[in-house]
Amino acid sequence: MCKIVRLAALLLTLTATAALGQGLEEKVIERTLKNGMKLLMVERHTSPTVSTWIRYKVGSVDERSDERGLAHLLEHMLFKGTKTLGTTDYAREKPILDKIERTAQQIMAEKAKREQGDLAGITSLEKELAGLEKEAGAYSVKEEFSQIYSKNGGNSYNAFTSKDGTTYLINLPSNKLELWAAIESDRMKNPVFREFYTERSVVMEERRRSYDSEPEGQLWENFLAIAFVAHPYGQPTIGWMSDIENLTRTKAEAFLHKYYAPNNAIVAVVGDIQPDRVVALVEKYFGDIPPGTPVPPVAVEEPQQPGEKRLVLRLDSEPQLLMGFHKPVYPDPDDYVFDVIDALLAEGRTSRLHKELVQQQQIASEVSTFSAPGSRYPNLFLLSASPRSPHTTLEVEQAIIAQIEKLKSEPVTVRELQQILNRMEYEEVRQMGTNGGLARNLTEYEATTGSWRYLLQHRKKISAVTPADVQRVARKYLVPEQMIVGTITKKEAAK
Repeated sequence: MCKIVRLAALLLTLTATAALGQGLEEKVIERTLKNGMKLLMVERHTSPTVSTWIRYKVGSVDERSDERGLAHLLEHMLFKGTKTLGTTDYAREKPILDKIERTAQQIMAEKAKREQGDLAGITSLEKELAGLEKEAGAYSVKEEFSQIYSKNGGNSYNAFTSKDGTTYLINLPSNKLELWAAIESDRMKNPVFREFYTERSVVMEERRRSYDSEPEGQLWENFLAIAFVAHPYGQPTIGWMSDIENLTRTKAEAFLHKYYAPNNAIVAVVGDIQPDRVVALVEKYFGDIPPGTPVPPVAVEEPQQPGEKRLVLRLDSEPQLLMGFHKPVYPDPDDYVFDVIDALLAEGRTSRLHKELVQQQQIASEVSTFSAPGSRYPNLFLLSASPRSPHTTLEVEQAIIAQIEKLKSEPVTVRELQQILNRMEYEEVRQMGTNGGLARNLTEYEATTGSWRYLLQHRKKISAVTPADVQRVARKYLVPEQMIVGTITKKEAAK
């Protein structure tokens, strides 16, 4: 009886989500403001709530070499308030903030002299800076954005920065949409970078904790650094430590005013809304913000890899394996074939790698595949695995390569392709079942592919992938001379 109930529930879910996907094209309403801001709306009256996502088409891939880490640091700074929020008296606070900037730049200029720097002068300036920051702190109101949203029923207030973009999101009662428009337009117009150098220190500590002292973080950063020797995808989003140490408020403000503007922003509003009213609110609050500089495409192209690359980190940590192959991205049709390969190899307990490495050979405790580190430019098809003791990363690597070779030599069955398509259809539409999930997908694909309609095209393109396509793509890209392998090996094992 329970099986029948579960099956009925699954069929109802599949039917409902399929209907949602089929009707998406008619449900998404698009508007573009005169200043270039793109607005995407979907009207849903299932609950009196709304999800709003603001996606800026600028990420760490758009930084110059002397700006590395800026996009991530800006994500932190845009929570610090504006000329009216986050302060008790901006008129009195501003002169102190300006003194802080001058003093900090003096310190950095002296430190740049290295051995020739005036150590006593630096100590004196640092003491002066600490005093100024304390003085400015008397006017600061901590977390005022968050407090206002929370008092008005907001939740999931967050932001994140990636190689490709920066996003700010919040879920609110639908009758608080004007509050959102007022706050977020003020943040776009009048951001104030108070506590900049304090927050820079916070980011430096984040780097120590999440990368410098974290084995998997070290593997990931160093793996990307050898995989991309020219393209900025090889640089960490958070920046290297020396990058962060040399970021200034002046540099951050210039980067923000140049790119974090309406013409580089995509806004999704999904939920219990009246689209005409949303358009009026967005026009009222965002319409007078001038456009910035369009984010230029990254001109540098990653050169052809000359041969296999290997990275071995000897750390006091459990062994880990990371393998990668360079691949194209949308609109190259081979990108869709990699979606099929990804699902075939590691999606779910019935996938090839999970069955072979985890269940049958029992040489790995987990295995996964994914594409990273971004999707605006050619990226990597990655395979990650954790060997199960006493097995080694080499054993796991050889087992993975055997499965890759099988892709080249044996055609995928039509049944396997259909199972993959069924799972993809269900998962894609399931993600759109929530307001936030749909808002995320709309802004993500509008930013990275040029149109949210990629959501509609994806399943159709996947259904056209043939067994011959899988073999062709595996033979073209998943080759030894184009392979990057990174491993963490325990120190005692290395000895």
